[in-house]
Amino acid sequence: MKRTAKAHWKGTFKEGKGELTTQSTTLNNTQYAFKTRFADGGFGTNPEELIAAAHAGCFTMAVGYGLSEAGFTPGDLDTEAILEFDLTGVPTITHIHLDLKGAKIDGVDEAKFKEFAEGAKANCIVSRALSVPITLSVQYV
Repeated sequence: MKRTAKAHWKGTFKEGKGELTTQSTTLNNTQYAFKTRFADGGFGTNPEELIAAAHAGCFTMAVGYGLSEAGFTPGDLDTEAILEFDLTGVPTITHIHLDLKGAKIDGVDEAKFKEFAEGAKANCIVSRALSVPITLSVQYV
């Protein structure tokens, strides 16, 4: 299986701009630029935001998968992925924190829910592709 995305860039690093398009066209000539990546402002997205979105989606789906495979019906699962990167020296992604909020599920207590979340954090495809520390907080309401 393969997934593709395309990027186009024109201009200097700070004044240039680009577009991103994904195979599904969910992103279709979506703008990105210096301001959307390294400053507050501008319209568009940036690679780090897209990594955070991919990680949140993959992780949340993995929690649902684990619960489903164990015979439970997942309710609402919401994850915020908070990606941190350091701009000193060579810009580097340094950490991702996953903040999961899950609705109570019949037959699953808080400790068991956290086990499913930890398993998803360790085993989702995006987590395994990243070589940065990943932390997790879980709220089970």
